[in-house]
Amino acid sequence: MTVQRREILAALRRTDSHPTADELFRQVRQRLPRVSLGTVYRTLDLLARAGEVVRVAGDGGQMRFDGRCNEHFHVRCERCGRVEDLAMERPSALIEPARAGTDYRLSGYDLVFRGVCPRCARTARPTIGKGSNSAPPDGGRRTKHHEP
Repeated sequence: MTVQRREILAALRRTDSHPTADELFRQVRQRLPRVSLGTVYRTLDLLARAGEVVRVAGDGGQMRFDGRCNEHFHVRCERCGRVEDLAMERPSALIEPARAGTDYRLSGYDLVFRGVCPRCARTARPTIGKGSNSAPPDGGRRTKHHEP
């Protein structure tokens, strides 16, 4: 493992903020000023394929990364994109219905909960049902996402 790879992995494991490759690049660059953004992207891809880091879907399709590889779940803020670990047990009721619904040999699943983080909730405008008379951004139409 190269010096750059070791530092990228160490930087990711030192944080619990689930950084994007760009954010991680800025952190690593403080210690290794000559590291390139391309090196960070290639290293994260290599580490993810090797099972050393986990990719977490971020907002707008931007990938975030987690240095914790044990099985755990995430919650993502729909407003600011922040991703945090979610302390909960594995939802065992999901696997059997999934197996029954496909011919795939399932190997696992990813689960990311969505919501609004406390910081964004404090600064947010009121929403429908909370004292606002304005229509929701989608005009009240049902969107594709599923809510619990």
